Amino acid sequence: MIRITVPASTANIGPGFDTLGLALNMYNAYEFEETDGELTIEGCPELYKNSNNLVYKSFIKTAEIIGKDVKGLKISMKTDIPVSRGLGSSSACIAGGVFGANALLKGGLSKNELFKIAVNIEGHPDNMAPAVYGGLTASIVEEGTPYCMSYEISDKLQFCALIPDFETSTSEARKLLPEQVVFKDAVFNISRTAVLLKALEEGNTEIIRISLKDRLHQSYRKTLIHEYEKVREICEGNGSLAFFISGSGPTLMNITDNSVFMNKIKDSIMCLQNKWEIKYLAADTKGVKEEIC
Repeated sequence: MIRITVPASTANIGPGFDTLGLALNMYNAYEFEETDGELTIEGCPELYKNSNNLVYKSFIKTAEIIGKDVKGLKISMKTDIPVSRGLGSSSACIAGGVFGANALLKGGLSKNELFKIAVNIEGHPDNMAPAVYGGLTASIVEEGTPYCMSYEISDKLQFCALIPDFETSTSEARKLLPEQVVFKDAVFNISRTAVLLKALEEGNTEIIRISLKDRLHQSYRKTLIHEYEKVREICEGNGSLAFFISGSGPTLMNITDNSVFMNKIKDSIMCLQNKWEIKYLAADTKGVKEEIC
């Protein structure tokens, strides 16, 4: 039996739309075992215990690529990453299936090769790169092939996620974005993305706060997030060093350098109409992990 553990991830990170991603220490674990029977899936809602399960579909796609047949398969899941909250749950499922197939069926593919397969299934690399490699990543796609670079991130930084009790759809969030952008707005984001990477490496909170500003996506996507402005005001009023939408939302992320921030915002957040879980997270630096059970 093989166990694959995949971290959560936050993508975009302000100006780095469809490019930047960071792995976080919240995990999904998937166990794979060949059987003589049919497909068995445990640990997920009944709706997903079938061949349409994203983990299974990713496993089968990878098995086809490496030329291996699967008679029967048992998948057991332990999932801590919330679904449709902008924390990379889909990427975790895909990475789990891709790496699980390669490990269980002895496909012999490298991490870079598996990354390319996973991105091909997912469609974009911003969440997949940190899920696979860990840490802070920047990704591009050139003629259908994804490439990724990894960056250091200061261990002084803490990430405080506010995870609501409602979902948003990535596809719906993309429909809100304009087809064209003003030239100066593109320059605004490009310059800040370049500066942000070094600021996150050094833990320079003043520069992080400035360089996290964005003109390409957050002003549109925030309209889908209930109580966005109220949450932002509470966080910034209590010392949030930086505030941004995680992925396409609805999770809202803060960067802080102290451990009392959560206590300062708790009472105000609890008074809001929607339920918001407040969770401290740190960067995961390992990415996807494989174990033989």
